[in-house]
Amino acid sequence: MTTSSPEGVSLGMPQLPPPDYPDDVRARLEADARELIARYPDSRSALLPLLHLVQSEEGHVTRTGMQFCADMLDLTTAEVTAVATFYTMYRRKPSGDYQVGVCTNTLCAVMGGDAIFEALQEHLGVGNGETTDDGKVTLEHIECNAACDFAPVVMVNWEFFDNQTPGSAKRLVDDLRSGAQVEPTRGAPLCTFKETARILAGFPDERPGAVDATGGAGPASLIGLRLAKGEASPARVVHPRAGGPEDTQPHDPSPSEHLSSHDAPQQTSASDPAHPAGPSAEEGE
Repeated sequence: MTTSSPEGVSLGMPQLPPPDYPDDVRARLEADARELIARYPDSRSALLPLLHLVQSEEGHVTRTGMQFCADMLDLTTAEVTAVATFYTMYRRKPSGDYQVGVCTNTLCAVMGGDAIFEALQEHLGVGNGETTDDGKVTLEHIECNAACDFAPVVMVNWEFFDNQTPGSAKRLVDDLRSGAQVEPTRGAPLCTFKETARILAGFPDERPGAVDATGGAGPASLIGLRLAKGEASPARVVHPRAGGPEDTQPHDPSPSEHLSSHDAPQQTSASDPAHPAGPSAEEGE
């Protein structure tokens, strides 16, 4: 039984230590953990992979998992908890077999990411960070998938599904829930979140063909590299607003031409000494 102070602060007993893993599970995890720890000159550096390891066991990082990491690395549970709660890639509560993340950062949002996220919330009947009743899909919005040239982008267990729409995203989650085979736009074949967590811990993906599968950046991502190598064609001159013929051939712009009306010099108080800004001008007098 717990009691509360007038300010609403719990005065109950502290939580009991978490239960340990069953003996066979702990023995298997200890063998894996020792392999990971041996890769680092400082054992503490293995904390991130170990958190992925325990997440691969239960689908999220439990108190038991954090105690296990602390025991293996000679850390306090407070030190482990501080790391596990800092990174969003570690789940703190049970989640689905498939983590469906919708990018709602600037470009994806403008291209339809917000609409996709709202459509999926309504379609699945869950909110951000919540899981469907069948335990298949956990929906969340994420800040950036680093794939802006394919916006809007949805990720499932960190695999890319590019150029999505509300309709295609709903079909995607329906296929995930029904058990239909789903292929990412690029990259490795899809696997469950637990399997993904083990791969992220640093163990090889042993599925046939998974390592050979790949996916590169799109043309928009590579244009800067092509320009640096001199491979890209000359830029097309865009005439300001209503001016200029549409069939202007590409050429090197002269000093009086600009690639966009936005970078043409404007007469401002800073560039026109005859009309300096001052209190009168700012107040409209």
